Amino acid sequence: MGIIAKHPGHYYLDYQSEPITEWTDLISLEQLEGIIDESYSITIVIFKHSTRCDMSSALLKNFERRYNAEDTIPKPYFLDLIAHRDISNEIELRFDIKHESPQVIFVKDGVVVKHASHREIVEIEFSI
Repeated sequence: MGIIAKHPGHYYLDYQSEPITEWTDLISLEQLEGIIDESYSITIVIFKHSTRCDMSSALLKNFERRYNAEDTIPKPYFLDLIAHRDISNEIELRFDIKHESPQVIFVKDGVVVKHASHREIVEIEFSI
């Protein structure tokens, strides 16, 4: 497995020359409010990732591969749990979803329409 390296606005695998997925970093509670508002016009997916967990890195890689193969895809946001645990806590409170890592959360019209964590991430469908 390649190591994930962060570059401004994108995450790359160490053996890739181009971004796998163009993530938007979720870095503030104010931004989370904007994302919820945005979900009324487009489906959003938030990937909650622990940079200290090998399983999270492997599942992120799998998610990115599958994401790029889809025709209809939601807008992706990336949450670094180590750097932004406060945002993860707010997601847990706002949507009444137990915090887990890694975790993907699909938001449409201000509510969670589906979510998965751990190995369930490889089975989740992107269509809503």
